[in-house]
Parts: sequence; structure tokens; C-alpha cells
Amino acid sequence: MSNTFNLQSSIDNQGPALVLSYNDATLDEINSYAVNQNLTTLRNRIAELGVTEALVQSQGSSRIVVELPGVQDTAEAKRVLGRTANLEFRMVAEDADTYTGGIPPAGTEAFPFETLDGPPVLLERQAIVTGDKVTNAQTGVDENGSPEVSITLDSAGGKLMQNATRTAVGKQMAVLFIENKQRITYEEDPATGETTEVRTPYAETKVINRANIQAVLGSSFRITGLDSTAEAAELALLLRSGALAAPMYFVEERTIGPSLGQENIDKGLFSTQVGYLLVFVFMIIFYRLFGVIANVALAVNVIIIIAIMSILGSSLTLPGIAGIVLTIGMAVDANVLIFERIREEIANGVRPKSAIVAGFDRAFSSILMPTSQPYWSRLSYLRLVRVRLKALRLR
Repeated sequence: MSNTFNLQSSIDNQGPALVLSYNDATLDEINSYAVNQNLTTLRNRIAELGVTEALVQSQGSSRIVVELPGVQDTAEAKRVLGRTANLEFRMVAEDADTYTGGIPPAGTEAFPFETLDGPPVLLERQAIVTGDKVTNAQTGVDENGSPEVSITLDSAGGKLMQNATRTAVGKQMAVLFIENKQRITYEEDPATGETTEVRTPYAETKVINRANIQAVLGSSFRITGLDSTAEAAELALLLRSGALAAPMYFVEERTIGPSLGQENIDKGLFSTQVGYLLVFVFMIIFYRLFGVIANVALAVNVIIIIAIMSILGSSLTLPGIAGIVLTIGMAVDANVLIFERIREEIANGVRPKSAIVAGFDRAFSSILMPTSQPYWSRLSYLRLVRVRLKALRLR
């Protein structure tokens, strides 16, 4: 205990007391774990939102930087990313139907129903399964056309659910939704007049579902009674991505305006045009008619890439633009090998038509080999190809 906690004695209004607190090393370890866990959870939630090429990384010891390219509704993204929600599956207390309010009986807790109509729902204090046992959650519709969430538990959660419902067929089970929030207040120092922001954490709980247990449940079951498909989709997303290890609040928010975005686009297009122009001139000078054909194929290649990105709704970021520029430079690699093979065949006295056929056939193995050999073999092979091409050009 001495390696983890600090134990101090003190005297307050009620007499002597012992104060147990974490030491600095333990606090740093807990903080590091919370940040790393939140990083993983945020990445999972961003992946579920469908945002591509997002950046999620830690900054310092207690901050996380999130960059979301192409997101239009920033308020919705902030709400989903910052929610520290979890679920608990609890049995409804036996005297829940007669409970009308007031102090709940021993071993039970009262929670409001989601619609806030009627008295609170009386649940047993002990939870059967919590949201950390959920391995998958998918949205769907039930036999009445209402939204539902199909949940899959891990093996440990499935055993707990099976043991709890084996003797509870015909009774009711409720799904308790728990969301950790922060209440922000401002306090003014009477002496200095400075205003300080105070964040007080609290938990908002509500029962989102209450249903009869019709059979013994296992690792797979459904949650019904949800208000809308959007609510079902968000609940499934939070369950799949996991709960945040610690609450988060937004310190700073920046939005890249159209001027900066347009500047990046202009520079990217300019670099793409310069790269294509250099390749175009190189192919025309060295291969003439064959170079024209290769340039047309290269233009079609770039058009197809941009068309597919448009269909998929992908955001064109700076790394993406750099990838297109690199594609322009590498797309003619196969053509160079084929054309040099054709030149070699013609130099050996083969007729042009036969040289073209032989050039394509013999270059195929040269194109395929670098992708099937070990890395060190690829380097040696590419070096030999470059030496051969250089020798042919000197002729």
C-alpha cells in the first residue's frame, strides 16, 4: 500500500481522521491509462462515423488532439465523441409496480424512465452485465417495424446473463443508460473579482427499455422500445466503440476556412500538373508515339482515381494529393519496361509487330517479379534493370 497510497493523519471537526490519497506516481499512471484508453475509444468512434484520414493523437499528458477532415456537422461530431455513456442491464424489482416514489427499499434504486411519464422505475442495485461486456451492436427493426439494437456479449458476459435469467423467466429486465456529464458554473472571487470556471461531474441516468424475459438469455439478445432509428444507431455506435475511461471537455475548437482549404487545393493541383507535365515531356522525348499512348493511359488513370474518390465521398487531403502525384510518377514504370523490351527486340533484328508482342510477353515477368521477391532481391533486381536501361539509352 505504501507504494501506491499516501497515508496521513489529521484532525477535523469530528475528531482524528486518516487521509488516504494516491501518490504522484500512481496518479500519473492512472492519467496515462485514461488518456490511452480514450485515444482508442475516440479512434473507434471516428471509424464508426465514417470519417477517413482522421488524426487522433495525444498532446502533453492530459490533452487529445482530434482532426476531422470533411466533417460538415461539427456539433454532432462533438456530441458523439464526447459522450461518456454506458449501459447496465438490471432486474426490475419485484415491488416495482407498487412503487410510487420516495425512499426506495433496501437493495434497490429508482431511476426515471426515458419518456419521464409516470413514476420512476425501481431496479435492483446489482447490475447483471455492463456495457464493457458488449463485443458487437447492430441496428435493425423488429417484427413491428420499430428500431432495435442487436447486442452480442463476450463469453463472460454471456454466462452472467444466462445465470441471471435462468430463474427469472417471466420477470422484467431493464436497460439503464448512464452518461457522465459535467456541470459548468462560474464562481467569482470576492477579493480579486476574478471569475473561475468550475466543472462538477455528475451522472445522468435513465431507463431506456423495460421488457419481460421470455426465455433464458445468452450472449445475443435485442434491445427494443427505442424512439427512432437515429437513437438506435447512436446507441449501437457507443456500445461498439466502448465507453470513455474519463470524461472529456473541449478546450479549443478550430475550423479551417475555405481560404486555407482553397490554397491547399491550388497548390496540390499545381504540383499535380507539374508532375504530369514532366512525365508527359519525358515520355514524348524518349518514346514518341508510344509515349503519347502511355500519356493518354496515364490521364485516364488519374481521371479514374478522382472519379472513384468522388463516388466514395473521400476528402482530398494533402497526403492524398501527394499520393496522386506519386501515382503519376510510378504509373509509367510498366510502360518503360515494356518499351525498353521492344527496343531490345528491334535492336536484335526482330520485326516491329513481333517485337511488340515479345516486348509485352517478356516484360510481364519483369513487372511481376519485384512484387513477389523478398525485399533485398527487389533492390538487386531494380539495380540490374536500371543498369540495363541506362546501357540501352547509351546505344
